[in-house]
Amino acid sequence: MPNNVTAVPAASSEDALAHFERRLTFETDCWDVHDALSRGADDFVVLDVRSPELYEAGHVPGAINLPHARIVERNLTSWDESTLFVVYCAGPHCNGANKAAVRLARLGRPVKEMMGGVTGWVDEGFALANGVERGDVNTVEQAA
Repeated sequence: MPNNVTAVPAASSEDALAHFERRLTFETDCWDVHDALSRGADDFVVLDVRSPELYEAGHVPGAINLPHARIVERNLTSWDESTLFVVYCAGPHCNGANKAAVRLARLGRPVKEMMGGVTGWVDEGFALANGVERGDVNTVEQAA
């Protein structure tokens, strides 16, 4: 008996491999970001692209607050052009990370989205930092 799962056949293994490998070039997850940060990784920058108020209320430890509307070249001069940015917003119900990724890509910057955002981070059981940290929105030049 047909059902919604099997009504459309699965892709070939070759097509599935290409699809899922390609997705990993665009996305990372909370677990991998947490693991990398816990090990002292310094080969990417985590950007919280929400408002300063939401950032201060709780953010990924070490994340820099740069709201997506403020992602312009002059606000990125602190980082080498090859720096990978990992962007996140509130969670699956928010498209701020997508907007940030578009802006970064238009500027020729490498970018990945942290799937799940703050919601995913908390769901994984990871603690949020509060207040402001080095490099937060108050220390990054604010450009419209």
